[in-house]
Amino acid sequence: MSGPLTFMMGNFAAEFPTDRKYAKNHMWAESRGPVIRFGFTAYAVRLLQDVYFLDWTVGAGAALSQKQEIGQIESKKAESSLYTPAAGTLVCFNEELLSDPSAINVDKYGGGWLFEMQTGGKDLMTAEQYLDYLASVWEVTQRTIKGQMNE
Repeated sequence: MSGPLTFMMGNFAAEFPTDRKYAKNHMWAESRGPVIRFGFTAYAVRLLQDVYFLDWTVGAGAALSQKQEIGQIESKKAESSLYTPAAGTLVCFNEELLSDPSAINVDKYGGGWLFEMQTGGKDLMTAEQYLDYLASVWEVTQRTIKGQMNE
């Protein structure tokens, strides 16, 4: 296994392990037998900064379509709805995050995982493809960030 890939977000280096797949909604996907575990990438965590609230609006066993709203998240920088990165069946949420979502900030590729699904994950990208995707959206992201800072 090779080391993580890096995408520079200005002066901040966001790392992406190559042992998992990635979704356009900035989640990583790690195969765990019959299920795939999802969590926020370093890119998403950097943009959100200090997640302090997480709530789910669906339950285990729910059949989900791709891009279906499944919950909300609040952080220092944003309030946002959360959407599924793929179609499938929800297996479970990381219950520990409901009482303390700080693991998302400090252990994004480990204890900060969000949920597990049974899914084919056919729309997921390799780490290399995800970095290409980030490069293609980075200019727009920077303008958005600067716009938020000037509000």
